[in-house]
Amino acid sequence: MTNLAIDFSKWQETDPRIEKIPFAFNTAQPDSFMNIVGQSERMQRIFRMVEKVADSDSTIIIQGETGTGKGLVAKAIHEHSYRKDKPFVQINCGAIPENLLESELFGHVKGAFTGAITAKPGKFEIANGGTIFLDEIGDMSHDLQVKLLKVLEESEFERVGGCQTIKTDIRIIAATHRDLESAVENGTFREDLYYRLFVIPLTLPSLRDRKSDIPLLIAHFLDQLNQKKRTQVTGISEKAMELLVAHTWPGNVRELRNMIERLVVLTQEGEIYPRDLPQKLRMASDTESSAIPEMEVSGDGICLSTAVSDFEKALISQSMKKANGVKKNAAKLLNIKRTTLIEKIKRHNLEESAA
Repeated sequence: MTNLAIDFSKWQETDPRIEKIPFAFNTAQPDSFMNIVGQSERMQRIFRMVEKVADSDSTIIIQGETGTGKGLVAKAIHEHSYRKDKPFVQINCGAIPENLLESELFGHVKGAFTGAITAKPGKFEIANGGTIFLDEIGDMSHDLQVKLLKVLEESEFERVGGCQTIKTDIRIIAATHRDLESAVENGTFREDLYYRLFVIPLTLPSLRDRKSDIPLLIAHFLDQLNQKKRTQVTGISEKAMELLVAHTWPGNVRELRNMIERLVVLTQEGEIYPRDLPQKLRMASDTESSAIPEMEVSGDGICLSTAVSDFEKALISQSMKKANGVKKNAAKLLNIKRTTLIEKIKRHNLEESAA
């Protein structure tokens, strides 16, 4: 196996404890907690918080962008608690149609609705004694929010179509990528449920906010994938690593994992070089030179409208490059609406670069 020495000080961010460690794939992962890889200070704080709250039985809300590992953290809390030998039941509230979600959560009795030919227990019954993880809880309807609030306050519920009250002993962990505080303000999420869930909030950092973890995650994924795919990828060149670390990763750890799988499958063996990376990553180093133009008023004066237009054009170009061409993300970087960005792209004839 090739042992590439990667200088981790380049990605230390604000954590001076990160040392220069060899980049090797077939070694035990020292910087992980309950299968969550992270050496940055922000992730270390998350790990310490998980240890503190695991046995508390308090309701936990995990916030973070899509792909940051909210499910892994929920599982780690369960595995670190006294409930670890009981069920850990996960359900994505945004992936199940609203008319079916109530039955999935609370179960139903025979004949409760068309197709209910037998009684069926719900997730809250199945999870009894253990933990239920309600992912994307921000997508739950108002009616179900009321019923969930009852479970949180009284530890009991009824099956759909039934009248028997069922007691349950569960720990609830919820997660969302949405801003629930804003959802409360605009009336799409109940205020009483919001405060009932926010007993212990955990906010997971995006991958771009913990770049020092990217080399560790890559090593972890390469080791996993080499075993799973029976490949022999032995390393990543330093330049390729720099490009991977520089990428913004809007899909976070999930996107990084999928990218490494792609590289492993296509490379099969040997080292991964910049030429093996997708074009959008290879172009990143070239586009960094397109900096914002410097403005200076000469003795002959300056055309203000032209200067402002050039400055705006440069900002839009840079934001589009940083967002890998995704207009929604570029608009967020500029703090403008997506429709406004599209209008400005057309005005400056930047459609080709935004394609």
